[in-house]
Amino acid sequence: MSEQTNPWEKLKAYTDARIALGRTGGSLKTHELLQFRKDHALAKDAVWTEMDIPHLEEGLQDLKLKSLILQSQAESRENYIKRPDLGRKLDENSKQAIRNLKLATSDLSIILSDGLSAQAIALHALPFLQELLPKLSGYSLAPISIVKQGRVAISDEIGELFSSKLAIILIGERPGLSSPYSMGIYLTYNPKAGNTDEKRNCISNIRAGGLPYAYAAEKLAFLTSEALRLKLSGVHLKDTFDHHLLNNESGKN
Repeated sequence: MSEQTNPWEKLKAYTDARIALGRTGGSLKTHELLQFRKDHALAKDAVWTEMDIPHLEEGLQDLKLKSLILQSQAESRENYIKRPDLGRKLDENSKQAIRNLKLATSDLSIILSDGLSAQAIALHALPFLQELLPKLSGYSLAPISIVKQGRVAISDEIGELFSSKLAIILIGERPGLSSPYSMGIYLTYNPKAGNTDEKRNCISNIRAGGLPYAYAAEKLAFLTSEALRLKLSGVHLKDTFDHHLLNNESGKN
């Protein structure tokens, strides 16, 4: 009599989700329990790790991009975790630093922020920008903002202070047990303090094993073009990128 295969084992090859873990008596297998503890520790470390600003500054310099270091009103990592509202606002010194530049209106403000996984930005922001920048060659850019202890909504205030038409923030996403270093992107047309989340478009799960840089960059470039053309973003900007991609591919055949 042939041994029956477990159909869950085949499904396990297609996902990082914790399925088909197996049992030893009434408990998880030792390997699975240790893996869970490791992944939990990585997720905790991701939340508490500080952003490597010199690494980002050097990488942006290599890309021939000007940068500006900014700080939210959350003065420490602990303060940032306990007071989400403070991570959505710039401190006064940062506001004044932008005003002192006295720059003309720009098409785009691009912001890098630690969010809930500074390591995600350290790993993904620079290689992603390498893919993205050639696709934005027709647009004027404000200096790239590197924001310490920032949350998504801080992009509104930064974009408004730079008088940019569009704010794009690359931010570390909340770490999960299978993806502690995932980067997200939020795009907002007409950024200004007080905007709410329905005004944003999101591209999520940019990481190894998630969304590839090339695809995410193409998608962001498409949404940027559409947002500036239609003068809107968020729920009113329909994400037709995949349909657009399919049409382009079928046109080549």
